[in-house]
Parts: sequence; C-alpha cells; structure tokens
Amino acid sequence: MQLTLKQWGNSNGVLLPKELMRQAGIKKNDTLDAEVVDGRIILTPGFRHRSLSERIAEFNGDIELAAEYDWGEPVGSEVW
Repeated sequence: MQLTLKQWGNSNGVLLPKELMRQAGIKKNDTLDAEVVDGRIILTPGFRHRSLSERIAEFNGDIELAAEYDWGEPVGSEVW
C-alpha cells in the first residue's frame, strides 16, 4: 500500500487508512512510538493508560476489591 506524504503546518503527515489502522491494532488518538531502523520509519503502538473499567474488563469483570490479604507477621516496629 502506498501513502502520500503531505504538508501539515510546519511538518509533514501521512493519512493512515482505517483498514490499515485496524490491522495494526491502533485507533484514533492513540500514541505511537516512532523510530528509524535501517532507513525505515517504524511506528508501533505506545504506552496507553487504561481506565479502571478497562483494567477490570481484563478479568471479565470478576475482581474482588474488598478481599483481605495476609501480609504475614509484623516485622520491625509496626504497631498492630
């Protein structure tokens, strides 16, 4: 697939077709990391903060927030 580099303000930009973005697993407003490797520009999805709802969805909504945890016996000068 060939794309055209266009003037965009003081920079240049490439419009990415929707199907190409779908195949790459990226969406509008995603942050991309760019690097040049052997004269090629490589774009990869960057780190994206996820909402609490998105994080819980990874566990199929099955997360127990009120569970108690045993951290073991006191060590040092903790007051219990």
